[in-house]
Amino acid sequence: MEQIKYIIKERSGKVVIPDNPGFGLLFTDHIFEMDYSPSQGWHNPTIKPLENLSFHPASMVLHYGQAVFEGLKAFRTDDNQAVIFRPQKHIERLNRSARRVCIPELDKDFVMEALKELVSIEQDWIPAKRGEALYIRPFLIGVDSVLGVRPSVKYKFIILLSPVGAYYPEGFKPVKILVTDEYVRAVRKGLGDCKTPANYAASLLAAEEARKKGFTQVLWLDGIEQKYIEEVGTMNIFIHFKDEIATPKLTGSILAGVTRDSVIHILKDWGKNVTERLISIHEVVDAYKNGNLVGVFGTGTAAIISSVGSLTYKDTNMVFNNGKVGELDKKLFDTLTSIHYGQIEDKFNWLTHLSNKGVEV
Repeated sequence: MEQIKYIIKERSGKVVIPDNPGFGLLFTDHIFEMDYSPSQGWHNPTIKPLENLSFHPASMVLHYGQAVFEGLKAFRTDDNQAVIFRPQKHIERLNRSARRVCIPELDKDFVMEALKELVSIEQDWIPAKRGEALYIRPFLIGVDSVLGVRPSVKYKFIILLSPVGAYYPEGFKPVKILVTDEYVRAVRKGLGDCKTPANYAASLLAAEEARKKGFTQVLWLDGIEQKYIEEVGTMNIFIHFKDEIATPKLTGSILAGVTRDSVIHILKDWGKNVTERLISIHEVVDAYKNGNLVGVFGTGTAAIISSVGSLTYKDTNMVFNNGKVGELDKKLFDTLTSIHYGQIEDKFNWLTHLSNKGVEV
């Protein structure tokens, strides 16, 4: 692989991050970009100033959606160290998604180095406030200018960085979820376990209709029987029964969440009975009516942990913990964020530490 080229724009002053940067609204000065062609493979790796992309109107990603992406975060620990949370796991998932839509895989070690270099250079953009982070968005797109349905032969890989605010700026709040059987997001053996734009496009209408009814998000059921719970559009789901904490198993129609995996590790370390299995919505409703359901929570990179205050399926509205945050949910949120900010031991070796000096160019 070629050495990374650097085109660094001099900063006119100190980086100033707004008090509430929101999510995905503000971007750092530089990106990483790399190209692919059949003759050269992945080549021309460059860290360069952020600028608009220039594409032919026939670029295949615009017409046939050949694209995959990831989302991960860098944090500033309490002792002022820059760290990235589980980047290896995210790079592995990016390659799995790429395989599914015929995009050439990336060299994992090289991508890791490129990611570390870019974040090191831009580490002044990592917020210091608790709950805030530098969101990292790597993505791959097909860029052939051909109006024919086939895999592209040319690709771009880009890493974009965005400082983001706390997901819960007013404190850790429970969310209201609607279980839908009006639409299907994904089916097994389809694209459901890939982080690709098609999955998000498929979720938009149901999510908009749910929001108009006062719900935060939608919990999807399986695409065949419309019976088994799968995931929420932006997070995996966990059902906290009295004697078990269950999450839908990875059958090929839901995303293998990195936060999901982290929570499973933590719960097992605490000695909890954690299972990955099929969970029907009827089992959830019956457990609620029988008093065997403690609560429900979601996991994802953006929110980390989302405590579910209520879950509505047809005419059944299930309210947990009087609509307040569950005890286990809060403990998991505090544990994960304490790992992010270096406040407790990183016993699973999930943090990748970066150089304070960045890269000299």
